[in-house]
Amino acid sequence: MAVLVVAAIAAGCAQPGGSAAGAPPWAGGASATTGVPGPGGGSEAAGSPPSRQSLGASSPAATANSQAKKFQSAREARSARIAAARRWRLDSVPLTPPPPPAKKPEITTRDGFEVDGHEELGLPPVFTTVPTEQRVVFLTIDDGAEKDPTFLRMMDDLQVPYTAFLSNYLIKEDYGYFRRMQRSGVVLNNHTLHHPYLPALSYRRQQHEICGMQEVMEERYGKRPLLFRPPFGNYNRNSLRAAKSCGIEYVPLWNEEVFVDHWDYREWDRKIRPGDIVLSHFRGREDWKGTMPDMIRRFLNKVTAEGYAVARLEDYL
Repeated sequence: MAVLVVAAIAAGCAQPGGSAAGAPPWAGGASATTGVPGPGGGSEAAGSPPSRQSLGASSPAATANSQAKKFQSAREARSARIAAARRWRLDSVPLTPPPPPAKKPEITTRDGFEVDGHEELGLPPVFTTVPTEQRVVFLTIDDGAEKDPTFLRMMDDLQVPYTAFLSNYLIKEDYGYFRRMQRSGVVLNNHTLHHPYLPALSYRRQQHEICGMQEVMEERYGKRPLLFRPPFGNYNRNSLRAAKSCGIEYVPLWNEEVFVDHWDYREWDRKIRPGDIVLSHFRGREDWKGTMPDMIRRFLNKVTAEGYAVARLEDYL
C-alpha cells in the first residue's frame, strides 16, 4: 500500500505529458495522459424492446465522464489507473485514447479486397485499417470459445475498449457471460451461427448463417449488429450480398493478430500503423500457452510501448 501511495503521488506531481523522476515503469511514460479511458456504449434498460444497434449511441468521452464520477480528482483517477496497471502486471499504464473524431472517416474497401460489383451493389466495405492520423488501434476478439471471468475483471478494471465478434455455437452454453460483457460497454457483433467457410456455401446458406446470427443477437442481446466478420476472414460476393440483406453495414477484418506468445502481421514490414484493427480470439490454456489475461498483457505492453492508445472501433464508423 505504501508503494502505491508513493507512486500515485509521484504520478500526480509529474508535468503534463511527462512522468515523474524515479517513477516505476508501470506508472506510464512520456505520452501517458490523465483520465480514465472508457469503451463507451452501454446496455439498454431492462425490458426495452429490441432495436437496431446504433454505432454512435455512446462515446468514450461519455463513459470516461461517468467513470470520473467515481473519483474526486484527476489525481485520484490517475492513481486508480496506475494501481490497475500494476495489479495486472503491465509494463506501463495504457494510454488514454483521444476523443473520437467529430467527422467520421470515410470507410472504403481495401484495395484487393473487393468483389465483382462491390460499389455498384453498395456492398459493405471490407477493411483492415481505419483511416486516421490518431495513434490508436482497435482490439477485436472473435468467436466466444473461452469464457474467462478473470478476463472480464481485467478489462473492466483497466477500462480498455474492445469489440467482440460472436458465433452462436460457441456462446449458447453461456449467453450470460457475453451479456455481462455488453453491460460493461462492449459491442457484440456477428461472426455467423456455426463458423463455416462461407465461400463453400450457397447464397441462401450464407444468408442463413449471417441472418440467423442477427436474430440470435437481437433475441439475446436486444440489438442487431451492424458489423460482421466472416469466419477465417474468407468471403465472396455472395457473403457480402447476404450480409447486406441482413442489415450489416461494415465488414472489418484485421491487420495484426495477437496471441499469448507472439504477434502475426499482414504487412511485410511487421509494423503497427495508426488505425489498425487487431484480431485475437477467446482462447485459454487448452489452445494457448497461457490465458486471455496473458494475451491482453502482451497486447497492451506492445501497443503502449509504441505510443498507441486502444480506441473503440464503433466510434470511428
